[in-house]
Amino acid sequence: MTTATNPLSVLDPLVTITELAEYLGVPVKTIYEWRQTGRGPAGIRIGRHVKFRLGDVQAWLDGQRDVPSPRSPRE
Repeated sequence: MTTATNPLSVLDPLVTITELAEYLGVPVKTIYEWRQTGRGPAGIRIGRHVKFRLGDVQAWLDGQRDVPSPRSPRE
């Protein structure tokens, strides 16, 4: 018995601008502004639609971590 696997199952899922905005809790307009200024996650244009790979979103989020700087000892 052979099991058929879907070749698309290995691809990174895509989300829309609306889905990304909802996930991040920001307005859709903010996502468009980030795209224009190069501050948001990498997008993929498919015709007139923009999609985002979940892996790219995760990588972008990892780069957004706000790590507090160590305090200098008081003298």
